[in-house]
Amino acid sequence: MSQSTTPQPTTTTETTAPIPGIRPSPLDGRPTTSTGIRSLDSILAGHAGLALGTSLLLEENGTTDFGGTLLKYYAAEGILQEHHIHILGMHQGWGRELPGQGAAEKSSSAKKDAESKDDKMKIAWRYERLGEFGAAARERNAVQSSTNASGTPAIFCHDFDLSKRLITPSSAQMHFIPTILRPDFEFRDIDESKTQSPYTPFIQHLITQLSRTPPTTIHRIIIPSLLSPAFYPPHASQPHHLLPFLHSLRALLRQNAHRLTLMITLPLPLHPRTTALTKWIELLSDGVLELAPFPSIPLPPKPSPTSSGNSATQEEPPQGMLKIHRLPIYHEKGGGGGGYSGDDLAFSLSRRKGLVIKPYSLPPIEDDEGGESKGGGIEVDGKGGKATKVDIEF
Repeated sequence: MSQSTTPQPTTTTETTAPIPGIRPSPLDGRPTTSTGIRSLDSILAGHAGLALGTSLLLEENGTTDFGGTLLKYYAAEGILQEHHIHILGMHQGWGRELPGQGAAEKSSSAKKDAESKDDKMKIAWRYERLGEFGAAARERNAVQSSTNASGTPAIFCHDFDLSKRLITPSSAQMHFIPTILRPDFEFRDIDESKTQSPYTPFIQHLITQLSRTPPTTIHRIIIPSLLSPAFYPPHASQPHHLLPFLHSLRALLRQNAHRLTLMITLPLPLHPRTTALTKWIELLSDGVLELAPFPSIPLPPKPSPTSSGNSATQEEPPQGMLKIHRLPIYHEKGGGGGGYSGDDLAFSLSRRKGLVIKPYSLPPIEDDEGGESKGGGIEVDGKGGKATKVDIEF
């Protein structure tokens, strides 16, 4: 009797290569990408980055352009991570002003770890993990992760320098879709020209690019100075043109939740938060941040520090306040402001450190001589000092 043997299905384990610039969230494991600024990543609801499939709206008061600088960091990070960049409403000159890559500063803790490893006895390196539970499994996982990677550690957020300019490689995928601001000389009816939405080319371009690229390609959409009269025609602020455009962007984010992000800047002096149109823009955005720069007041020159160590540790004064109105993916599993919940946040923009967000604190009160005032004393005529309890007579 001949027994027929059924062939057993062969199981093959396919290892997918990690996507550059993407890492899981420490809260719920959803994929996140960096905005190019570490301090901004740390306040995005505890996800340590901008979650894919979400949008972030940056509102700014005054005539400054801190929001535009944040978008340039966001675009420069995407170029270094080989993402596809889509700049809507701007020409190619905007892409020539991206900050260049700066030198990464090595932390003192890394140096101490390297020195401690060199001081260890090389003869006992085999017995270093002897007796630890799961040491063999950790070593196998470390070997597998190192062999699967390309050999160099993946960088999630790069360091940038505003004094340099990023040299865009020829392989970079940057797409500029400017708006049409030239006058219409075809003598068409005014009502007919206003029915054509200026945002239609934006949506058509995004749908075409998303359909042509594989599912593992990451796309970043950037919209600087939305509704600014310098870049958009007057009828672009009509609700029947703008709201369908924002709904279409939100639908694309939900359909491509694992490869698409969006950042928008909105000038508040032209469209305040009290207007209904701005309220709708905020409702259709996943995260809303407001930048309130301080008025430019000339500060008195400070005395130069005596040593170079003091100049390195000297903190720069804040240049404005940061208000958090809404954060993306802020749910019941966790999330928060990166330890800044309930605190007033301030930001400062420098050439080397970039944008730094930290809790706002008032500086100490200084007297006329430049030192910190002790307070609580009464000036004594003719003595040039402060009165104490002994000098006060009842």
